[in-house]
Amino acid sequence: MTGAPDYSQGIDVERALKFAVQRIRGSRVQIIEGIIEPVSPTWDHEHAAGLVRRQIEKRVGELECVEGSGNLDLPGSSNWYIPDIAVVPKALAKGGSALLPDQTLLIVEVTSESNAEADRAVKRRRYAEYGAPLYLLVDRMERSITLFSEPQKLGYTHVKGPYPFGAVVQLPAPFDLDLDTSDLV
Repeated sequence: MTGAPDYSQGIDVERALKFAVQRIRGSRVQIIEGIIEPVSPTWDHEHAAGLVRRQIEKRVGELECVEGSGNLDLPGSSNWYIPDIAVVPKALAKGGSALLPDQTLLIVEVTSESNAEADRAVKRRRYAEYGAPLYLLVDRMERSITLFSEPQKLGYTHVKGPYPFGAVVQLPAPFDLDLDTSDLV
């Protein structure tokens, strides 16, 4: 006996990995393409996310939704995301644990040096594949903001931006509001 796990018995590795990640004490972690990554944003990162939160807050309430950074599962993959902001219907958020990207109205990711490429490419592709209708990327490294919409299995088919920080970015229905990014300059 070598002590190595015997996976021939049909153990669901994806389920076991996601179960384990949800039980890590003392920190929030996500799984990106099978790699466990801690979620520990800087104050500048929080400032950027807060700017978006404050501007969408009233509309989120009018839509009978909540915004937060709750868990998003991507079944059939080794991914378990904690977005910077996800807007979801209140009815789904009550008593819910992990939701699916297609249950959101908007997902916002703010890049950090440690995760910029994952937010720009991997998460953008996966959010589209799993049907997230709107993906807003606030890229602190490139000092730009890009809105992706119309998800398909291979990616988003509509892109607005990248706009430089300071620009006004229009969020489409159901939000129908202008997002002012001048405080990010």
